[in-house]
Formats: sequence, structure tokens, C-alpha cells
Amino acid sequence: MATKKFKCNVCGYIHEGDAAPATCPVCAAPASEFTEVTEPKKKGLLGDTNSNAYIVLYSTVMVVIVAVLLAVAALALKPRQDANDLNEKKRNILASLSAEGESYDEFIDAYVVDAQGGRVDGDVFALLNDLPGAFAAGKFPIFESKDGRVVIPVTGMGLWGPVWGYVALEKDMNTIAGIIMAHKGETPGLGDEIATAKYQAKFVGKTIFEGNKFVSVTLRKGGAKDPAHEVDAITGGTKTSDGVSAMLYNSLKNYLPLLESKRQSEPEPAPAATEEESNEENAESHE
Repeated sequence: MATKKFKCNVCGYIHEGDAAPATCPVCAAPASEFTEVTEPKKKGLLGDTNSNAYIVLYSTVMVVIVAVLLAVAALALKPRQDANDLNEKKRNILASLSAEGESYDEFIDAYVVDAQGGRVDGDVFALLNDLPGAFAAGKFPIFESKDGRVVIPVTGMGLWGPVWGYVALEKDMNTIAGIIMAHKGETPGLGDEIATAKYQAKFVGKTIFEGNKFVSVTLRKGGAKDPAHEVDAITGGTKTSDGVSAMLYNSLKNYLPLLESKRQSEPEPAPAATEEESNEENAESHE
């Protein structure tokens, strides 16, 4: 059985035994001045809130709880996020055609082509989620409007991260009708200019073919010298400009078989009537 301890309240003497002494051997205080000393109970792992073990355990539990809550929130919000992402893609496709007032589902026919320009099975928007991977797999999503124009998704790398967008071509499959570009992390005030409507308007009317030769559209440092196929590069954004040029060339060339097929099937415009023929027609109409 453990020995008890008694403390003298007068002088602090500690006595060990089954009971307090009759008198304190130090100060002669009576037994009534002694108080039994009780040892504090040892705290468990969670008892001492100042211990390292408690802090580590508490931090771990909190991290796990927060992670679980974030995971649940992400799963709950994912359908809404996916819907917003899909709507944004549809808006950008229509914007490249300057057809914001149209209904995407009624105005656009979306499909996938292979490297030869033939239609193949595929989910166009699933492919857009990983366009570089889709291109590498030989699957190329395209969007064709009711009026015969097409929208081609493009992707590449800027200075600090990915750049991407949509290029709309007129029915001649050569002239740019519009372009929408976006980026991730380009330099504010410089490289991020590619995402502005003012800069994107510079591409409208440019052509990607020189005769039957594919040349794409290039962002030229120092100012465009070829008005048909060049756009002024971004001042102070050389790397971004080079990235956009490479993006346009490398992405559009994937669709050359389809574009060339559509160009060949496009009826040639009727030749303009000569002045003499016009006069003869007018004369006949007055007879």
C-alpha cells in the first residue's frame, strides 16, 4: 500500500506515513496543522491541452474535418459548375460568330471529325475539356452554324500558361469572321490583351489561305506588313504573341482536310456582268 504524505501548514514539513504525526518535529505544530498531500492525477493524451500530442491530434482532426466538408461541397456544386462551364463555352462560340442573340441549340450543329475531315463519334464538349488530348487522339470538335460558317476551337501556350479560344470562319472557309481568346496567367496589361474585344477585332477579315496554300494568321512584332495574314503583335507581349501565332497555326492545320473539302464544294460566285452586257440587258428590258 502506498505511503501517505502529510504537509505541515506552519513550516511546510512533509511527513510520510499512515497518519500525520502528533506534533511536527520541526515547529512542534499539532497534528491538526497537517494536511494530507494528494498527488495530481496524470492527465491522459487529451487531458493536457498544452501538450504537443494534443496539439498534433487536434490539428489532424481539424484538417480531416475541413477536407471532408470541402469535398462534400465540391461534389454538391459540381453539377452547377459543369453547367456554368458548358454555358460559357456556348456563349463564346456564338460570340465568335457575332451571333449572341441566337439560340445555341438551334443555330449550331456540333460534331467531331478525324484527321481526314470525316465525321466520327465523339462528345464535342467532353473533348473541349482536354483539347490538346483530343488533338493528340486525332479527334477534332467543330461547330457549324446554320448560315454555313464554322467555329474551330484552338489551344496553345502563352508566356505563363495555356491560351485557348474559338476561331470563326466565313462560308469561304478562309476569312476570319471573329475570334474569342482567353488565357491563364498572362501578364496583366501586356499578354492579357489577347482577351480584349479591341484586340480580337484586329483578326476579323484576315485570311488563313494564300491561294490554296495554308498560311494561317501571324502576330508580327513591329507591326503587320501583310494586311491579309498578319496582325500587330502585342507591345511588350512578344512571348504571348508568339504563342498565339503558334496556337492558330497548329490548331487550324488539323482541320485542313475538312476546310479544303468545304472550299471545293462552295459554289463560285457568278462573274460580274460587263458594262456592254448590262446595257444589252437594259435595252431588252425596255423593248
